[in-house]
Amino acid sequence: MRNKFDEQLSILNNELIIMGTLCEDAISSVTKLLINNDKKMKEFVLETDKEIDRKEKDIESLCMRLLLHQQPVASDFRTVSSALKMISDMERIGDQASDIAEMAEYVNCSGLKSEIHIADMARATIQMVTDSIASFVKKDVDMAQSVIIHDDIVDDLFDKIKGELISAIEQGSANAEVLCDLLMIAKYFERIGDHAENIAEWVIYSMTGKHVNSTK
Repeated sequence: MRNKFDEQLSILNNELIIMGTLCEDAISSVTKLLINNDKKMKEFVLETDKEIDRKEKDIESLCMRLLLHQQPVASDFRTVSSALKMISDMERIGDQASDIAEMAEYVNCSGLKSEIHIADMARATIQMVTDSIASFVKKDVDMAQSVIIHDDIVDDLFDKIKGELISAIEQGSANAEVLCDLLMIAKYFERIGDHAENIAEWVIYSMTGKHVNSTK
């Protein structure tokens, strides 16, 4: 019975890694679309989001089978319950990458995009997502902790972008619709950072049994 359970836990681990890689692909590709105006990335991001949704359902089903049909000990229960939390955050990362992809074409024709720190925020967010997934793969508590700390950088960049957009409004340097779209895109990146932070917190909980913070 235990061998079967361990085998299914191994499958769960691999499925989480695959889903995490899809999230990395989505956020990296939407950044290429936004920063480099690489239009072929839009369809890829939207399709990747659909694959992330399918993977969430598969993993959720596997987790429920592990909880209902096996007899997990405390550490196993932490692993499975953390997985359920992580896939929820991963699914939201896919959704928000898709939202950015839908809005990118409306801001790519504006010169304002290059005048604000949106590229820096995108890169910082990619780093958080990549490191949160890597901390799970490597079972690295220190790396997970660094993701949590790194969220302050993303939050600071969001505040900076808000200030830059306010200045643009005051100077009348762009139309209101583009300004609103850029602010929404920045907000989506901030939320992706929050989800990466949540994943890191659940990685720590799965290994230590301790909650770092309440998730955002």
